[in-house]
Amino acid sequence: MPFGLLKYGLLPSRRVPRRIPPTPELKPSYDVVIIGGGGHGLAAAYYLATVHGITNVAVLEKGYLAGGNTARNTAIIRSNYLTPEGVRFYDESVRLYQGLSNELGFNILYSERGHLTLAHTDAAVRTMRWRAEVNKHCGVNSELIFPDDIRKLAPSLNLSQDVRYPILAALHHPPGSIARHDAVAWGYAIGAARRGVEIHQQTEVTGLKREGNRIVAVETNRGTVACGKVLQAVAGSSTRLADMAGLRLPIKTVPLQACVSQPLKPFLDPIIVSGSLHVYISQSSRGELVMGGSTDPYPLYSTRSTLEFKETLMAHMLEMFPFLSEVRLLRQWAGMADMTPDFSPVMGETPLDNYYLDAGWGTWGFKATPVCGKRMAETVATGKAPDILHAFRLSRFEEFAQAGERGAASVGH
Repeated sequence: MPFGLLKYGLLPSRRVPRRIPPTPELKPSYDVVIIGGGGHGLAAAYYLATVHGITNVAVLEKGYLAGGNTARNTAIIRSNYLTPEGVRFYDESVRLYQGLSNELGFNILYSERGHLTLAHTDAAVRTMRWRAEVNKHCGVNSELIFPDDIRKLAPSLNLSQDVRYPILAALHHPPGSIARHDAVAWGYAIGAARRGVEIHQQTEVTGLKREGNRIVAVETNRGTVACGKVLQAVAGSSTRLADMAGLRLPIKTVPLQACVSQPLKPFLDPIIVSGSLHVYISQSSRGELVMGGSTDPYPLYSTRSTLEFKETLMAHMLEMFPFLSEVRLLRQWAGMADMTPDFSPVMGETPLDNYYLDAGWGTWGFKATPVCGKRMAETVATGKAPDILHAFRLSRFEEFAQAGERGAASVGH
């Protein structure tokens, strides 16, 4: 039995020391202001402090810590993308995730399950073969497998050819994993706070004061602070905040819904994804089936859920797993996905000298949390984006150099 648990059970006083200090008063100025207290903003603050020694940092969160899209995703981690730039970027994130619990001293419940992307047509099989070859070229473990091997990995999956969308093959990605999303954010928050970073919850940014080509102050509902540099990491509110800075982003915000079932005995080890059916499913450590679908087809700044989503998702779920017909849904939710035209994020410098952007994550933000935090911290600290972020620069839309990941976004389109 862990000593900490034994001590907690036997001591008469069970007050646990606070690991993140209470929200302090805002100082007059900070070297770096990070707008957004989700996984990405907290990770950037952590790496600014640990790697670059920059601790005069304020993280501003309008709600509670990691209460936005970080709390509204399905926690899948993978690197089996389509473009070499995307594969290398997400592969670095997977490798950071694998050692993250030890680095942070905080259990993020990282669980390597394997990831199966199903192919239902000959065209989809060709795409999976293409992705497998790109992955292998970049040193990422992925391969095209067929029903006999799929059955060994997921024996409960319906592999009958007597269905509307028969499974012809799958892209198998053994490093595919899941982790506890709020644990990732809290681990980074605790690590950053230990090193002097200030975390300000219930602090909403109401304006950005611009002089020439720089942001000189950030206005909030608790006062105004001067800033040396600003990092924007606000997920679904990206365009709204960028408007305050005078920047127009090629992003539209759409709802992305998900749901979980009542807990069941473990029967599904790998993560199952069908890009053709816009469905993905994994089983959590508590036995819940975590399920999601495609983004809604209209822009909306809302996290409401719909009956239409459930009906469409369940129709495809029951084709793949007919025995789930009597299982009840436990809860349903939605996040706000900021989608770019090429289904790739926007990271790095902006036309403003001291304003940096972390946006356009759509359906893949959680899996990039460590690498984005690390590389955006490097960008802010040095004033120049590293080569790994070059393909995701904001200027690519003016240069007609998009990084098309639509074919590997699976449920994002």
